[in-house]
Amino acid sequence: MSEWTWEWTGYDPATEQLREALCTLGNGYFATRGALPEHRAGLVHYPGTYAAGCYDRVESTVAGRQVVNEDLVNLPNWLLLRFRLRRAEGAWGAWLSPGTHALLDHRHVLDLRRGTLTRSFRHRHDETGVLGVEQTRLVHMGDPHLAALRTVFTAEGWSGEIEIESSLDGEVINGNVHRYRALNRRHVTRVRTGAREPHTVWLSCRTSTSDISVALAARTTVVSDQAPSSSVLSPVRHRAVHRLVVPIAPGRPVTVDKTVAVHTSRDTAISDPLGEAVDRVSVATDFPALLDSHLAAWERLWRRVDIQVPGEAGRILRFHLFHVLQTLSPHTADLDVGVPARGLHGEAYRGHVFWEELFVLPYLNLHFPEVSRALLDYRYRRLPRACSAAGAGGRAGAMYPWQSGSNGREEAQEWHLNPASGRWLPDHSRLQHHVGSAIAYNVWQYCEATGDTDYLYTRGAEMLLQIARFWADLAVLDPDTGRYRIRGAVGPDEYHDSYPGAARPGLDDNAYTNVTAAWVLTRTLELLRRLPAWRRAELFDRVRLDADELPGWEDVSRRLRVPFHQGVISQFEGYDDLAELDWDAYRARYRSIRRLDRILEAEGDSVNRYKASKQADVLMLGHLFSPAELRQLFARLGYDLDDDVWHRTVDYYLRRTSHGSTLSQLVHGLVLARARRAEAWQCVHEALEADIADIQGGTTGEGIHLGAMAGTLDLVQRGLTGLETREDALWLDPVPLPALSEYGFTVQYRGHWGVGVRHRKGELEISVPDSEESPIRVVLAGRAVTIAPGETCTLVLSES
Repeated sequence: MSEWTWEWTGYDPATEQLREALCTLGNGYFATRGALPEHRAGLVHYPGTYAAGCYDRVESTVAGRQVVNEDLVNLPNWLLLRFRLRRAEGAWGAWLSPGTHALLDHRHVLDLRRGTLTRSFRHRHDETGVLGVEQTRLVHMGDPHLAALRTVFTAEGWSGEIEIESSLDGEVINGNVHRYRALNRRHVTRVRTGAREPHTVWLSCRTSTSDISVALAARTTVVSDQAPSSSVLSPVRHRAVHRLVVPIAPGRPVTVDKTVAVHTSRDTAISDPLGEAVDRVSVATDFPALLDSHLAAWERLWRRVDIQVPGEAGRILRFHLFHVLQTLSPHTADLDVGVPARGLHGEAYRGHVFWEELFVLPYLNLHFPEVSRALLDYRYRRLPRACSAAGAGGRAGAMYPWQSGSNGREEAQEWHLNPASGRWLPDHSRLQHHVGSAIAYNVWQYCEATGDTDYLYTRGAEMLLQIARFWADLAVLDPDTGRYRIRGAVGPDEYHDSYPGAARPGLDDNAYTNVTAAWVLTRTLELLRRLPAWRRAELFDRVRLDADELPGWEDVSRRLRVPFHQGVISQFEGYDDLAELDWDAYRARYRSIRRLDRILEAEGDSVNRYKASKQADVLMLGHLFSPAELRQLFARLGYDLDDDVWHRTVDYYLRRTSHGSTLSQLVHGLVLARARRAEAWQCVHEALEADIADIQGGTTGEGIHLGAMAGTLDLVQRGLTGLETREDALWLDPVPLPALSEYGFTVQYRGHWGVGVRHRKGELEISVPDSEESPIRVVLAGRAVTIAPGETCTLVLSES
């Protein structure tokens, strides 16, 4: 395999869903899993197709309870194409598939540069002989509504006829996640099918409650020196089928091209999704021309974002970048969508938007700022809903949901299933209010990277103000300590959602929550000081903010409590009172203890009793903030955070974390790169391989982990370089990491396209492309240089 291609050989039913997720093709508007075209959904294969932002909410009865869940909808399957051969006596044989016939030389090749998936194999048919098949598919990166599948059949030493059945299948459910099987999974209703001669079938449907109209049209044509013996369009109730019979002989391959258009009623500048789909597929060019324009679109993308890292690490990073671009492409800038935690690759987490944007936007800001802005707009449009949620809870400001979908209401479950015990348990994850701080952080970072003061002074300011207002209102002054406290919240760890034996969920003074809340308040106050007086007055009037509130915000931003114990930052108040876990005993007893919460619950115990974390919590602070900024934050709060305290904190939590989230090793890798360099590579290596090796044992088949993939790119771009965009400059503080000692990438910064950053042999090279823009100021280790457009500057790094 080359640095641009990934290959899977053979056929293993046990790993097919993993391969399907990793071979997903998409364009930011919709994506289709890398399933075999001849198979409908089942236990082995799952040909899911998902349109960004296409959600539906249904009610289920589970364990005697009525629950409502909103899901990213699995749309009708456009991929179906099966085939069979005519037997010697004239009857048709069985439809060929890996499960029914001997399969030779089965291979999938995912080409990242071209954005294509090619499958080649040979079927041995007992009566007829060997049939060679090569299939190439694409989801068009230039036209976001088109996809295509080319299948080339070759007869090896025999002649006869082959029947091809090309279908659109509307009999689909959301069935990718086995543990959701007790839920209502049917979202596609009112299926209609039809045909337009001579080559096109169509299917339209609606989602059950969100009432989104979805339409697909498929044009299937044969490229051969012999015309088809027959071609029949057969719309039936839930499937639109096109059947073709084609003569085949040695040296005379048969090529079948299936071109598909997808539209929904959420699209802009259309009238009728069905009419648009049929018209679009009717005028679409042939497969070679589609492929050429698709490759050209991918080439433009790679010019903007390609990353150069030698060896296997670089190969994996490019693979991660490929999947980020398929979920969040320039087409995303035209959509009202957020960052789906599992991409458009599967149905885990129901396609919801969590806080993964915190790991995605820092990368996108410097490559596709227009996409970052659109993702922030998704949050802005749901600001009124977040303010209503805060008001319903008796709070001011905006309380964003932990899980968001179509309209920004809280989509987190109230009950969740533990597969290890089979029991349904209360779900308190909606208490992770730190998602609001993540949104504020992303607003600030986007504006620093782009210089987009227009956004910062308008929509960004509104979000910051309402999030800051929520934190200021949630914080309560404790007269005994003179400190403000935030009670009843849950931090990023997720294992701890209450105190042992407590009647109420939530924890007090989670350090990550409190410190990031203080950061939000500080930055919002700073922004208000920068705003022109007229804009500040207009903003106060718009959000109904009284200037008398601001001194209180200032006070909270300086006196929020951060608990400590044993010379380290406490994850939350009372963490030191928890019991120590016998880690060695649990590692010896179980193959994997990543999901320690499920293991303990199945044993009748609770992880709430122990000093054990699912993922980085306190250490997330070292992921978001540079050492200097973190020290300043703690100093503003009246705490001394020197290197010794931080290093002790890092060591303390490293020994007590099970890494039950793919984000965990990523965060630890970045933190260790600055705190304990020798151990950083092990964490970075695991973060790189999290999905391709499916280290969580089956979860990747339900969708890739988009935050972890984008986070590895950010680890190189920001973590290894120490890159910060602040005070109208690029700040750099490189970290030597021997396993990743050479790297290069380009960024878009303040109107400069393609600012090059390259690290090698103790030097950092910064090149600014020629343009009419202003020079760039770069700050490194106390040195400041100004680099004009068309110039390159090489900075020598100190050994320390």
